[in-house]
Amino acid sequence: MNVTPLALHHAPLLHTLYAAAPGYFALLGTRVPSLSEVERDVEIALLDPRRRLKLLFDDAGDLIGSLDCKHDYPGPGDLTINLLLIREDRQSQGLGKQAVRDLEAHVPPGTARILASVLGDNPRGARFWERLGYTFALDARPVMTWYAKPLTAPPLPAGGNTLTVASD
Repeated sequence: MNVTPLALHHAPLLHTLYAAAPGYFALLGTRVPSLSEVERDVEIALLDPRRRLKLLFDDAGDLIGSLDCKHDYPGPGDLTINLLLIREDRQSQGLGKQAVRDLEAHVPPGTARILASVLGDNPRGARFWERLGYTFALDARPVMTWYAKPLTAPPLPAGGNTLTVASD
């Protein structure tokens, strides 16, 4: 899988991906966004320095999905996956799992946990995250539910000493 950071000029590609996943938008009770709506959404997302938008391509160079995540949200040390979307004709091929495992292997330093939001009433989405080791974290229905996975702490230095930091 090849991952490309999304730039504004990629908005037509993202729009094409959205059109290839109408079931996702139907699940949310909305229509597939227009190209101008996608362009505006990408513009707004790119203004947030914590947000990362990525396009996912298979080894043949075909667009298969997108990943939208935000660092240090909702709190410091969190990495939230706002949306992982795989084209409908490429779902159930392990591509979503591959994208998540790649993200987990390349989290920014200081990341303590990864959160995944599941929009709407989406039991299939919830099962996907649970199969990857994420557990239910927060109920914000009817809009979304959140799943979380703590990341493995780095090994302690020789001697096993820990540092305790006092807080106010």
